[in-house]
Amino acid sequence: MNGTSPPTAHDHPGRRFGSPDLPRRSGKRRSGKRRAASRAAAAVFAAGLLAGVLAGPAEGATTDQSPAAAGTRAAGPPAVFTSEPAGTEVRDLAQTSVVYQYGQPVPAFDGWNTHETTRRYAPLDGTWKFRFDPGDVGLSEGWQNGTDTSQWNDISVPSAWDLLDTPNFASMDGSSFGTGTAFRDGFAWYRRAVPVPGDWAGRLVRLMSLGANYRADIWVNGRYLGTHEGGHTPFAVPVGDALRAGQTNTVTIRVLRSASFTDYVSGGTPVTNDTAIPYKPVDYWPYAGLTRSLWLEAVPRSTIGKVLTSLAPDGRLRATAVVQNDGAATLHGTVTLDPGAGTGGRPCRVPVALAGRSATTVTCLIPVPTAGRWSTATPRMYTLLARLSEGGTGREVDRLHTRYGLRTIDTAGSQIQVNDQPVLLKGVNWHEETAAHGSAMTVADYDRELGQVLDLHANFIRDSVYNRHPYVYDWADEHGVFVMDDIDTMWLNVPQEKLQTEQYGLSRALALMMAWNQANHPSVLLWGLQNESEIDGNGAPVYRAWIAQLKAAVNQVDPQHRPVTWASSTSNDPAFDLADVIGFNEYFGYFYGKDSDLGPTLDTVHGRYPGKPILITENGTWSIAGTHGPATQEGTEEWQAASLKAHWDQVVSRRAFTAGYTFWVLKDYKERDGYNQEYNGISVMGLTTFDGTTRKLAYGAFRDLSAG
Repeated sequence: MNGTSPPTAHDHPGRRFGSPDLPRRSGKRRSGKRRAASRAAAAVFAAGLLAGVLAGPAEGATTDQSPAAAGTRAAGPPAVFTSEPAGTEVRDLAQTSVVYQYGQPVPAFDGWNTHETTRRYAPLDGTWKFRFDPGDVGLSEGWQNGTDTSQWNDISVPSAWDLLDTPNFASMDGSSFGTGTAFRDGFAWYRRAVPVPGDWAGRLVRLMSLGANYRADIWVNGRYLGTHEGGHTPFAVPVGDALRAGQTNTVTIRVLRSASFTDYVSGGTPVTNDTAIPYKPVDYWPYAGLTRSLWLEAVPRSTIGKVLTSLAPDGRLRATAVVQNDGAATLHGTVTLDPGAGTGGRPCRVPVALAGRSATTVTCLIPVPTAGRWSTATPRMYTLLARLSEGGTGREVDRLHTRYGLRTIDTAGSQIQVNDQPVLLKGVNWHEETAAHGSAMTVADYDRELGQVLDLHANFIRDSVYNRHPYVYDWADEHGVFVMDDIDTMWLNVPQEKLQTEQYGLSRALALMMAWNQANHPSVLLWGLQNESEIDGNGAPVYRAWIAQLKAAVNQVDPQHRPVTWASSTSNDPAFDLADVIGFNEYFGYFYGKDSDLGPTLDTVHGRYPGKPILITENGTWSIAGTHGPATQEGTEEWQAASLKAHWDQVVSRRAFTAGYTFWVLKDYKERDGYNQEYNGISVMGLTTFDGTTRKLAYGAFRDLSAG
């Protein structure tokens, strides 16, 4: 993304506009007081489907007959994973691409706030026992077994352990930077006793989590179930026969956060991990622990795992249900897909015959004559009900509600079009954190933070640079705000891109899960593949192969075929031909060149790719609240406000081929990347202060931005 200091010669090759042989510079260093107050720029730029059944799972339909995973019986995770631990893959079920993890189709994660009558739930939010493991002795000493917690403390879940004991975390006084649990890295253990009713026997039980940062190893009653890697992506681990229905069960989770530096106070040496994403320190705060909600969910052995929705070219609703039979006997039944109130649509019913230990999909095209289109002006949402009933008796076996909206997205010429109308994106980047709760935000936190987006008259947010809590996408759907979703692929270097593409596969898993989990949200406009990662020379074969793999992943599982982009570090990205929308970060007038250089750069990029829309994925400067002076003086509120307006004006004056402008960043934010220590790690590039109490002049300037 960006940073706080002038770029220094570093490790990302690229080219500068007008000087094609100059290297791109994206280094970070601890800088002087004025420069350290902001976030480093990572870039020097170059111009640089009963309406008709399409694929119902009737007798003989293609199904997946791989056995469902019941959890490995190993004592714990291997010392080293040679590929990402969830075993993420895509399987073709009756002509629908379905994402699998841990040997099962990835289900919907709506159980965090929606409980179906056919299912059973054991919420796990609340008080857990907690213990740091600085010597990494917990596994060998058997902390995953037993119930003795005499040496454990209490912790609230969800939460970030950073805030357990870090005085003045939100302060700009950096005198105690490097101390407190905000800087406790390595392993920490969580344990909770969970009573499970007897009627859970015979059901398919999963441990569902919306996010644990960075890696989570899971045991139930001492049985190791699996590991999840990636701090911002939900996961569902099958519990299998580890569960004891009618008894109290023990859930144990070990969470790992790697260090960013060997020494936070002196700066120390950066700590890296080639297979991790990100693999090295980045300039946002890596809040640690069970940071989002989790629960046990018991579903019938024959279940509807997920529903995918999209608008067919003829205006009908295309709805696909993933049906799983975890039992031994063949399932004979009916799937009913009801498009919901307000749509004018009638339920579609499809018979199914599904062998045991297998899965398939059911797809219907349903006329919805009174359903309106979702847009920012009229964010119409509907609720689809998918039901699985037993053959012969008609008894309901399972049900799943899914919220959805109908709209089209396309790139026509050099513009993004929604419902066949061009859109101009006025947006902000933002980080998921508050001073009080870190990344473990409450619904009230989200409403307050995102409410500012509406007050700013913005119609677009970029989820830089990781997936958000499901509430964010629901909020955007209901409020008519477009979203560019991102994954954690920030600042990868070429060796890591190669490793991910050819062997480890975590970046592809993150991309697949992003598109799978957010597929039904009409607010999600764009898929973002990476942020400011390294580009190799000589045609960039490694970088292009990596980008191509990520694009193919989201395209494979997104039924709505959204455009793909990314936040490049350069306007001369050698993979822009693969992008549907050209996206790049630029900091003209701050780290290099002049504000006025943006216009000519946009013209040059358009000249090279005349059929592609261009989106500024980041631009901004910095100011410390209360610092005033001339608009030409760096660091003043006036300078920050004037700069954003200058960049906006150059974008909107080229509306024929620009898709919009995204300011960095909504609010000042915390980072551990070795600079801004005198400000307690707070980067002041926001429109408001970190605690959200003070709005800078740039806030009003952004609110007043108009397309003319």
